[in-house]
Amino acid sequence: MTRFARWTALAVSAALLAAGCSGGSSDDERDGTAFGWGRCEASDGAPAPGADWQCGTLEVPLDWAKPDGETIELALIRAKATGDDRLGSLLFNFGGPGGSGVSMMPAYAPNVSKLRERYDLVSWDPRGVAASEGVRCREDEEIQAAESVDTTPDTPAEERAYFRDAADFGQGCQEAAGKLLAHVSTTDTARDLDRIRRTLGDDRLNYFGISYGTELGGVYAHLFPEKVGRMNLDAVVDPTADTLGHAKNQARGFQRALENYLRSTGRDPEQGTREIAQLLDRIDAEPLPTSSAGRELTQTLALTGIVLPLYTKEGWPALTGALQAAEKGDGSALLALADGYNERDASGRYSTTTHSQRVISCSDAKQRPTAAQTKKLLPEFERISPVFGPFLGWDTAGWCHDWPVPGRHDTPEVSAPGAAPILVIGNTGDPATPYEGARRMADELGEDVGVVLTWKGEGHGAYGSGSDCVDSTVNAYLLDGTVPKDGKVCS
Repeated sequence: MTRFARWTALAVSAALLAAGCSGGSSDDERDGTAFGWGRCEASDGAPAPGADWQCGTLEVPLDWAKPDGETIELALIRAKATGDDRLGSLLFNFGGPGGSGVSMMPAYAPNVSKLRERYDLVSWDPRGVAASEGVRCREDEEIQAAESVDTTPDTPAEERAYFRDAADFGQGCQEAAGKLLAHVSTTDTARDLDRIRRTLGDDRLNYFGISYGTELGGVYAHLFPEKVGRMNLDAVVDPTADTLGHAKNQARGFQRALENYLRSTGRDPEQGTREIAQLLDRIDAEPLPTSSAGRELTQTLALTGIVLPLYTKEGWPALTGALQAAEKGDGSALLALADGYNERDASGRYSTTTHSQRVISCSDAKQRPTAAQTKKLLPEFERISPVFGPFLGWDTAGWCHDWPVPGRHDTPEVSAPGAAPILVIGNTGDPATPYEGARRMADELGEDVGVVLTWKGEGHGAYGSGSDCVDSTVNAYLLDGTVPKDGKVCS
């Protein structure tokens, strides 16, 4: 089971193609800790980044309520500013939750070469992610076996299997994470982020958050409003939405993106949606054969394969070819897209991104709908989207079913009175974090804090997606401190 959230369009494009700290500071001395920057090593089969990159670790409390107690290590990566007029560090979170900043930062750096002229580019693996005590809840063979579980159950037997699988996943996370499982919330990570800022020697946090990284940025701003420097939030998570609200938002967002895609092919969106829903129903009844030995295309994998190319307009041609092949009875192309989303390589190894995503989001979310509650809501989800609604409806009950630790909140607190202006970017065609969330984030941050920039585009995220207007506005804000007028629109 994979919830539909992801970090940057760059990561999606890669999946499609595949299917010194500043000088001594009193803060440093107060923390009694240092990064010990050194050469970056290869990780997870990926080559080591170039000589420009340095890697290090930082100890932080396992439990921030016990700051002098047990610690964990966070993995970080940095490339120093290329120019002389350095502004400090710019920290990046690429979202997920569960995305590895250590592996993503070097790949993303060419998109922000202008920003690197004056900032050290810094990112990290948040707690519970990859090299920072990353949680692996299942082995690869178990993940592949679970692909046969129907995530839109139609019978009592399928429903029992669905919830049994969900409970088993949570148990695996508890066994793997131990005490850490209760300490991987967004609030915990926001406190880590402030420790990173202090140890870097920056008086204020300059920050670039994408997707889930926008929620993290909002939580940080609430906890440390006086420490907010220049903060850019792109592809904004709606902070007013609870578990059900997020699922409905994503159903609307992906349906909107699907209809935009269908229009681009000259098809009627309503008719095209109906035909895709019918295809998924047929696959549910009889999975399609694929060229991947021993694997079939199930309904859930087919839906995941449809989701991936909707994250970026450049993925639309791949979606067309995959749907055409599936209509002819070959599920190979949709399976390859699903594998790209699930980060499964040719050898059958899966990344831990979706494990960390679930561990973090279930640590946050207090609302846990029951099966009975979900069933009553399914007609509403299906009206919102006949394609994505059923999956996202069932997901509200299955994602954190029988989770070993309670969630922290229904919705995150992001109010930040007194903080410096925060740039909030909404993309009208964003499928995963629909546009409406940007205005809501700005309103929740507070008057004179949240400043909305709108891009009338497609895909997940706006900066670096082809709009000179967006890029120049963000660059002026981060480099010169120029705050645009609230409500500015880039076509």
